[in-house]
Amino acid sequence: MPIRQLSETMINQIAAGEVIERPASVVKELVENALDAGASRVEIVTAGGGLNLIRVTDDGSGIPERELALAIARHCTSKLTEDINDIRSLGFRGEALPSIGSVSRLSIRSRTAASDSAAEIGIEGGRVLPVRPAAANRGTTVEVRDLFFATPARLKFMKGERAESSATSDVVKRIAIAFPAVRFTLAGSDRSTLELPATDDSAEGSLRRVAQVMGADFPDNSIAIDAMREGVHLTGHVSIPSFTRANALQQYAYVNGRPVRDKLIAGAIRGAYADVLPRDRHAVTVLFLTLDPAIVDVNVHPAKADVRFRDPGLVRGLIVGAIRQALADAGVRAATTGAAGMMAAFRPGAASYGHGGPANGHRSYDAAYRASGPSGFDAARSPQRPLDMGFQGAGFDQRGLRDNEQAAFDAGASADARAGQDEAAETLLGAVLGAARAQVHENYIVAQTRDSLIIVDQHAAHERLVYEALKNALHSRPVPSQMLLLPEIIDLPEEDAERLALHSETLARFGLGIERFGPGAVAVRETPSMLGETNVGQLVRDLADEIADNDTVDTLKERLDKIAATMACHGSVRSGRLLKAEEMNALLRQMEATPGSGTCNHGRPTYIELKLADIERLFGRR
Repeated sequence: MPIRQLSETMINQIAAGEVIERPASVVKELVENALDAGASRVEIVTAGGGLNLIRVTDDGSGIPERELALAIARHCTSKLTEDINDIRSLGFRGEALPSIGSVSRLSIRSRTAASDSAAEIGIEGGRVLPVRPAAANRGTTVEVRDLFFATPARLKFMKGERAESSATSDVVKRIAIAFPAVRFTLAGSDRSTLELPATDDSAEGSLRRVAQVMGADFPDNSIAIDAMREGVHLTGHVSIPSFTRANALQQYAYVNGRPVRDKLIAGAIRGAYADVLPRDRHAVTVLFLTLDPAIVDVNVHPAKADVRFRDPGLVRGLIVGAIRQALADAGVRAATTGAAGMMAAFRPGAASYGHGGPANGHRSYDAAYRASGPSGFDAARSPQRPLDMGFQGAGFDQRGLRDNEQAAFDAGASADARAGQDEAAETLLGAVLGAARAQVHENYIVAQTRDSLIIVDQHAAHERLVYEALKNALHSRPVPSQMLLLPEIIDLPEEDAERLALHSETLARFGLGIERFGPGAVAVRETPSMLGETNVGQLVRDLADEIADNDTVDTLKERLDKIAATMACHGSVRSGRLLKAEEMNALLRQMEATPGSGTCNHGRPTYIELKLADIERLFGRR
């Protein structure tokens, strides 16, 4: 077949295959155009998941009538200068509108502030319609109907209406977080209306927009981030370790205001939380990177979702370091969702005397039902019985508790019933975790502050304390190593061997002695003593892969930290051990002084806090 020039329509349809993956991609491109035009209000309407209709209306600067034909021509844009390295807008390729028009029925109606009337142009499957007068307010309305009607094969790859609508919502929310001063509305017959009122560009306004998108719980369970390194500025909010999600969909990242899904940023977030989250949980984050456009390449993919940094190690190090420092500075904090779950568990359920079994799964009702037997309700055994019934069982007499049962609540009782005879010192009540009052079930410490009740899992808390102490001892000096009787020679690609040799000094600090052994090979002479017998070849290959991806050697550090975590788990205070009041208070003070002590090594919370106001609500006092 001879070589020939493709038609303009075919070229645009090929470009649409890269840029227009699904209806959400169309919404993304059109909303970005609206924001680049300086819009303060963006309204999106969809139908049929976006396949039948997408309409985006804005109040931006508009397009002059004489430029409408250029707006739908390939590689025509008002956003790019002669310098491809100085990209300061969301769009810049000039491909979106002609690509959309080649696979749908597209119309653009626009009016500038200086014009007395609007104008409209359309494209149907790549065929351009003439410009005609129209009526419209200042701004632009872009309407896309029958998406992919010109390429029916693409329709077979679309998901259901609900899935496409959900993807569109996610795109709008992701963009809206970066533009808090813009009002967004997403409506249509295929969805419930999403309204995001405008706030402002201040830090408080940005956080209010984040709360609109991610829920009111996030600001209460997040930590502010603000760090700078070598011209790269990182801001945003990250969740405390006890506030997590089952997937990474709630991790939002922006580079110069552009929403991105970058594996380097995602990997840096995982690395920053590696010590405090279990593997199946993910942090909730909103991070903004601001840097010189010349040192980041946003022209990596036509959809502009991926970026490439000139110095990826700098960016990764900034994110990991800033998040870890913020978590350490935040001290001890418990997620508010833990208190909400605790209150739900405490709320009493309604029971009916005529019910055939236990009500709502409450243990008191369950026990009363089993004790009553087949004969039905027994008032003497009911949890709701009045105390003056003359019931003589289970430690009760006519006056209430018998003397020996009441003694457990008197001063001088054991630590399991009361942490001490005297009231806690005022200074302890003012501490973050308060003063220990009791130990219950030989594992949980009950503490009191001036305005809350705190329950601490003693094993989980002490496990974190021991782990942090082991890590500090491990990384404050070179890791002890063991000499191999015979050096292990590992064959590698030449570039991997070179990378390992460049990081040999860092690896030596972690107890791994590596040196070059001819072309395409390294010799391992020492390994960290903590690892014991290990697969040296696999360890070295894993390190080579990580250096190639991130230019770091965290794999070895993570393995050593994992051993330290195992040692901490076995060396900490066990469940079932009775603690004296002094020991409980000492544990609380150590928790307050230890970064990350809000969760154990496995990511479980070490304590739950219930505010006094919540307790009063449970008892109907508020």
